[in-house]
Amino acid sequence: MNLAQFFWQGDALARGVALLLLAMSVSSWVVILWKAWLLHRASRDVDRCIAAFWQAGNVDDASQSIKAFDREALVLPMVLATKIEATYTLAGAGGLQTQLTRVLRNALHQALTKLQHGQVLLATVGATAPFVGLLGTVWGIYHALIGIATAGQVTIDKISGPVGESLIMTAAGLAVAIPAVLAYNVLGRSVARIEAELEGFARDLRELVGHTSTPL
Repeated sequence: MNLAQFFWQGDALARGVALLLLAMSVSSWVVILWKAWLLHRASRDVDRCIAAFWQAGNVDDASQSIKAFDREALVLPMVLATKIEATYTLAGAGGLQTQLTRVLRNALHQALTKLQHGQVLLATVGATAPFVGLLGTVWGIYHALIGIATAGQVTIDKISGPVGESLIMTAAGLAVAIPAVLAYNVLGRSVARIEAELEGFARDLRELVGHTSTPL
């Protein structure tokens, strides 16, 4: 019996577990493929943007150069955030260094939110899919034992068949969880590398602007 037969011959709970595993698998693979493409492009864009910024003659020229590379808007918002205008609010009450720290931190958090989007789903699928599959296995074994008990005569053939069919759900749960866990770890390293690049650029940008008499 394959998973499709198990689905159609099972009860409402068995079908619900199978559908939940299918939804978890599809959603995790969509996130995996999308994030792999996003992080590959973001990694190249961040490197190009940082190089273009330091090769420019001034911040305005750097902003124009960055626009051509920053397709995910990870670096440009930090550069634009340094154009602080004088205000008579609490936001402008602190010194230049304080204001720069705040605006760059906010821009960095927005960039990191984009990069980390989907990681929670992968972690959730990786952590819960085996238990969802185990629930289907336990429920299937329970019904198999009930069927064996009502049949009267118990043989190894009657036990091995239903129990083996129920174990399909455990295998399905692992098949859903393992790719999600591996992708979470691999993609997490890519996010951490890009995050380190952005944090380093934010510190350098803060020092550059903070040592000028007026915001750039």
